[in-house]
Amino acid sequence: MLGDYSHFHRFAWDTNRVDYQADNVKDPACDTFAVITTSGPDKPGVSAAFFRVLSSHSAELVDVEQAIFSGRISLSAYVRVAGERLPQLEHGLRNTLSIYSQQVTLSVEEAESGSRPRSTHSVVILGEQLSAQTMSSLAQCLANFDANIDRIRGVSTSPLLGFELFISLEGSADPVRAALAQLSNELGVDIAIERAGLQRRAKRLVCFDCDSTLITGEVIEMLAAHAGKEAEVAAVTERAMRGELDFEQSLRERVATLAGLDVAVVDEVAQQLELTPGARTTVRTLKRMGYRTAVVSGGFIQVLESLAKELELDYVRANTLEIVDGKLTGRVIGKVVDRKAKEEFLREFAADSGLLMSQTVAVGDGANDIDMITAAGLGIAFNAKPALKEVADASVNHPYMDEVLQILGVPAEEIAID
Repeated sequence: MLGDYSHFHRFAWDTNRVDYQADNVKDPACDTFAVITTSGPDKPGVSAAFFRVLSSHSAELVDVEQAIFSGRISLSAYVRVAGERLPQLEHGLRNTLSIYSQQVTLSVEEAESGSRPRSTHSVVILGEQLSAQTMSSLAQCLANFDANIDRIRGVSTSPLLGFELFISLEGSADPVRAALAQLSNELGVDIAIERAGLQRRAKRLVCFDCDSTLITGEVIEMLAAHAGKEAEVAAVTERAMRGELDFEQSLRERVATLAGLDVAVVDEVAQQLELTPGARTTVRTLKRMGYRTAVVSGGFIQVLESLAKELELDYVRANTLEIVDGKLTGRVIGKVVDRKAKEEFLREFAADSGLLMSQTVAVGDGANDIDMITAAGLGIAFNAKPALKEVADASVNHPYMDEVLQILGVPAEEIAID
């Protein structure tokens, strides 16, 4: 025999039992707020039956969430319903959902608490393996800043395992970002935090550095190898790394070693370019989702043009080698694409696309990407030098470009596979 719910504040049941916990008396005629959850094997018709019973008892929906995990369904509804209808609602749920092998729990609330608060930030964690201890460390790190984990979903299974955590955080995310960066180094995984909501979903332009980012090699070194000038180029590069030369000086000195090289070699090097693993997939997915894509490079336009065309990039900017009578002169012409120019080009692309800078993403690996990375709405350091990691919003330390998609919140099932 069903109990009189006017004598009870909280109760719970499943399809096989009814347990009551009395601690208050409620007027059965008053509206009652309750959280009702059904869980069990996922079968067609479970959701329809659940809502059909709620509808038949005039329950008003305040909030709903459903998830399917490993062949099981969990469906929860936060409802307002007349207290006097609770016995019949319970009876209907038990009888109807029992044929689907479902378990039902119900918790009555003191008063309407409103719909769930929106998460303030998204945290993405990626690694070759993600153990329970790794997730425990991440959860504890967030708890240290009073961040609440609202929801977790899987975003990737290959080549890396990835999860996205939606969290609620009060105050600045900067100290959390610093702590997560340290945790990332300790655990050997990649962790990124970004503000959730419209700001995240509004991203519409992704700009890539080229050498050692979009492609695996360094174009100047490939050209030098054909010219037999590897040692000379390496010596100039070393001086630049010691701070003796700025980027433009080092570029001009390295290009000077290529004087006399046949232009056919430039075409040959262009054919030898190797995309970073996942780069083609990443660009293709971004294009399908309506993003604009760009590359800015300290390399050379004559080498990159065919690649940019193949990938259908919207913008491409690089240095121009001077060619006379089919030979390289050892000079570049026009504006040098240095650190400052990369940021300027990013701003140019955004303006041409009618976008705010907050809607842009920049991906790079070197010190000459710093201005571009810091100017973008989201700056991602890709297997980068320490100086760039220090200023980037997120850091990728695995050699897979499609990690950029996971950081942007693109789930695996929406990625355009090569």
